Amino acid sequence: MFDKLTPALIKLTFDVGEQILSHYKNTLEITTKADKTPLTIADQESHIAIVDALSKLTPNINILSEESGEIAFSERSKWREYWLIDPLDGTRDFIEQTGDFCICIAYIKNHQPIFGMVYAPLEKTHYYGFNGAAYKHQNNTSKPIRACISKQPKRVLIGHYSAHNMQLKTHLAKLGKYQLKHLGSALKFCEIAQGNFDYYPRFGPCCEWDTAAGVCILQNAGGFVVDENFEPLKYNSKDSLLSPVFFASGKAQ
Repeated sequence: MFDKLTPALIKLTFDVGEQILSHYKNTLEITTKADKTPLTIADQESHIAIVDALSKLTPNINILSEESGEIAFSERSKWREYWLIDPLDGTRDFIEQTGDFCICIAYIKNHQPIFGMVYAPLEKTHYYGFNGAAYKHQNNTSKPIRACISKQPKRVLIGHYSAHNMQLKTHLAKLGKYQLKHLGSALKFCEIAQGNFDYYPRFGPCCEWDTAAGVCILQNAGGFVVDENFEPLKYNSKDSLLSPVFFASGKAQ
């Protein structure tokens, strides 16, 4: 299924990415959603374009997007498989022009992501993973990527806006020597998946659409993502769509 869908999804996300970039560095009207996160026309246009395209590519598959509006768990709990998308992951980074934003598309089956794609519009770079392999796609060429055994000092990624979380600070203090970089959005998973970094601990709030595609790519690249109980993250298994505390890593020693 995904062998056939991947070229179409690459084209879709490239086209949507160009639409997003048409708003980049422009003066935007910013509204605040109920969860106090920002919303722009770029988020909304991306949502409409991706949902429309996926509805045509896979007409019998449900779609859950960050911008879908609330779908009750009584309805979602009936889904065994569905698309989970974040039309513009890193909206605050987009607004503040850090460059750290992307499009995330994941396919969830039985509470696990089995396909994930992350597209970085500024770099014109796709990352995707399924069936035990992960790839980086640039200049019309896809090359396999693999996470690497953690180096010392450990190369650690954290977000721009979660850096002041006290749990995170306590956790980092226990790591010993490490090199730290701030990076926004699901691109952190992709950096670990291609062996550029080793570790991404997340204590601050985020949602299932923020993690699913990146988690899938990293896991298919040989890395892993676990919660505080060392269990894989589960999707669409509860009323809340908030993700738990998690730890993303490359290969263990």
